[in-house]
Amino acid sequence: MRSYFTAATLARLGDDMVAFTLVLLVLDRTGSAVLAGATGAAYALPAVVTGPLLGAWLDRTPYRRTALATNQGVLVVVMVALLAAVGHTPAWVTPALAAVAGATLPMVSGGFTSMLPRLVPAEQLPRANSFEAASFGTATIAGPALAATLAATLSVEVAGVAIAVTAIASIVAITRLPALPAGAQEPLLSSAVAGLRHLVRTPRLRASTITTTVLAGAMGMLLIALPLHVPTLHAPRSAAGYLWTALEVGSVCTALLSTRLQTRWRPEHLVMAAAAAYGVAFAFWPLAGSFAVLLVLAVLTGAIEGPLLPAMFAARQQYSPADLQGRVGTTAASLRVGTSALGQAAAGLLIPVLGTRAMLLVIAGTLVSAAALGAAGGVIPRRGSGVSRMSPKSLFS
Repeated sequence: MRSYFTAATLARLGDDMVAFTLVLLVLDRTGSAVLAGATGAAYALPAVVTGPLLGAWLDRTPYRRTALATNQGVLVVVMVALLAAVGHTPAWVTPALAAVAGATLPMVSGGFTSMLPRLVPAEQLPRANSFEAASFGTATIAGPALAATLAATLSVEVAGVAIAVTAIASIVAITRLPALPAGAQEPLLSSAVAGLRHLVRTPRLRASTITTTVLAGAMGMLLIALPLHVPTLHAPRSAAGYLWTALEVGSVCTALLSTRLQTRWRPEHLVMAAAAAYGVAFAFWPLAGSFAVLLVLAVLTGAIEGPLLPAMFAARQQYSPADLQGRVGTTAASLRVGTSALGQAAAGLLIPVLGTRAMLLVIAGTLVSAAALGAAGGVIPRRGSGVSRMSPKSLFS
């Protein structure tokens, strides 16, 4: 497990640096919010197609370590190419390069997480899920903060080089992961469809997936909004990285304490409750009159969101058989990455029209809507009637 968390956290650290660094790089060199949003979208959108296929392949291959390492190798090559291309080539080149790196992006989240049920005894999964959420949180804490510090004190180019170095370190760590046996050797396309079908046809898993998918769209909007909002509070754009860090500091603290919640609440209910509360907390962000106040709000907001990730992992594990874990994980990850891409693109278009304060309110509303849509999507059909229902008792028990 020590090898697993080292490899997973290093890979996620680079990933969390990429999204923020790309936005800064494009804004610094071109000043275009539209191109920044398009580049973020291009980095994320290919995963919508590749995620289910990658998950199907992971479930049937013994070469998981090779796949995870290849993902990081591609990131190294593309990051170096982006540093050379942004601002010095036609605008379309930047999103095109970002799309190449994004094609294997689901490996970083679903590809790693799907290994847990095979590495950890069932009775230890709740605790492992909390640490897995802490892995995500640690990377999200360190990633934007490191990128922001390097960009502010040295240059955004140095932040890009740091991403490449981190990816290389993750490849070394991945080589120490245990080899896992291959799963059933069914055809790749049929295998991918089976994972998607399971997500669609399992109401409780569907509720969690819908909620976290829409939430990812809101976080995509925030990725573009923050670097444009912090200058209104007399802080540099790079300071947005510290807000991401503050969010995750709060999130990690409560994620590590959420093991008991996982045993008392059904996971999809915990996901929806956390998402709704997250949205309410974001509604206070436009009221912050200084960067320091917003930083405190970010910590408190993150603490509210903390139980969400462990609950999301638990929903996949409880409502999916072991031989579908890879497909379910990467397919759900691809949906989240895809909506994050759409969120970034939408924010790039909306912010020049609405302004950043209004955009923060849009983000808050989207998060509350995520919980409502998840509850609607988790409705269980009544047998023999064709009518869907979810009673209050089934929704909150």
